[in-house]
Amino acid sequence: MPNLIDAIKSRKFVVFGRAGMDMFADPIGTKSEVAETFRADLGGSSANICAGLVKLGCEAALVTSVSDDAVGRFAQNRLTHYGVDTQYLRVLGGEYRLSLAVYESCIDDFQNVIYRNGAVDFQVTNEDVDRVNYDAFGALITAGTVFAAEPSRSSTFRAFENARAANMPVIFDIDYRPYSWPSPEVAAEVLSRAGEASDLIVGNDEEFGFMAGGIEKGLDKARELAASGKLVIYKMGQDGAITLSGDQEIRTGIFPVTAVKPNGAGDSFMAGLLAGIADDLPLRDAVLRGSACASIVVSQPGCAPAMPTSVELEAFLAAHAGPTHP
Repeated sequence: MPNLIDAIKSRKFVVFGRAGMDMFADPIGTKSEVAETFRADLGGSSANICAGLVKLGCEAALVTSVSDDAVGRFAQNRLTHYGVDTQYLRVLGGEYRLSLAVYESCIDDFQNVIYRNGAVDFQVTNEDVDRVNYDAFGALITAGTVFAAEPSRSSTFRAFENARAANMPVIFDIDYRPYSWPSPEVAAEVLSRAGEASDLIVGNDEEFGFMAGGIEKGLDKARELAASGKLVIYKMGQDGAITLSGDQEIRTGIFPVTAVKPNGAGDSFMAGLLAGIADDLPLRDAVLRGSACASIVVSQPGCAPAMPTSVELEAFLAAHAGPTHP
């Protein structure tokens, strides 16, 4: 198996999955159904991870398809704005459309309306993944939604094979979104297959439980994956996280903040975790960096624009005495 930690320390990542447009009601606290003003920015799990990584001093290239229209060009422009490498984006015409999320900065009765009919990011092909220069990167990252439909499901598994051939580890954010999948049964089978093929797996208790056939079985599933040689991060929301590496289990807390929305936390956690490992921090501290990034993002509007820079992350950590005790 390729050395996961050394690969992450290269700070160079190729990321598979979707870019989208986020529209969020303005100002904070405004419900979408009565809003007169919305702000727009980059969205989509994989695009958010890319933006978060770049803000923390890493390099990230996104492999996806975007629509040949104004919204697709908006996403391309925002990716460029955040410093994400877009050389592997394919612009696709016809009726395929970029994903759109409409939400609010409001925790009570939070609403996030997703438009994914004819989603263009599902159209990534074997040809798209084969033209990536895998030798230019240290590690491959993907979020689970990419596996929800063809041809991107098969092409991303092909990318896993290409990564293996290049001695590159695979990092997998389970990121289960039921609305994207044809059935829970298909999702459980495919996401489990992706987990088995990965070296680092990040997910919450519900996602591991889903893969295992019941939330009460989720931690056992995470332990099973760790016992097979994988690094596993088992997130539990307000209860923190358990990091499983071999027979070692590290429990960490969270950084309490006043949240204005729940979304974007997982993407920011992934970016902070990887940047922390790249900075040669102990694994516990790297996980806490991820937790701090998640707290920062849920306390601000938007996802990509809320991802912290290294300076902002250090300022946040300096202003907080420490995480909760798990």
